[in-house]
Amino acid sequence: MKELYEIGIVFRGFILVSCEFKKIEKRDKVKNVSMDLRGGFISAITLFAKTAFNNLSLEYLESGNILFIFKALEMQAADCNSKEPVILYGLVDKRKKDPDKFVKKFLEKIDPILNLFITRYSNKDFTEFNQFEPFQNEIREFILN
Repeated sequence: MKELYEIGIVFRGFILVSCEFKKIEKRDKVKNVSMDLRGGFISAITLFAKTAFNNLSLEYLESGNILFIFKALEMQAADCNSKEPVILYGLVDKRKKDPDKFVKKFLEKIDPILNLFITRYSNKDFTEFNQFEPFQNEIREFILN
């Protein structure tokens, strides 16, 4: 997927793992992007859509030449008795693409990644972020093959 910038997984507002495939062009002299803000935004916007629109899940947002694509499922952490949202996001270049067709194709392709993550990390302690680092290589291999 030559148009792919980044894929990541968000839980409780934090990006647990992300994999960058190419740099997003900077328009202004923006220094560093806060991954904590990105994770918080992704959690907030998906929760907003689900709450405000009666369990409607948000699939994508458009901003300039970038599509923010979301796939939310649920999983359970060791410190909680109920399942919580886990969100896989993708940042892709949308130039010369039909967003609806592209999003559908993208979501079909990445679905196994999110399911594998849920299978592997359900009922784990989510306070140790470094346990998710090896999953970055699995994302990269999955996308590039």
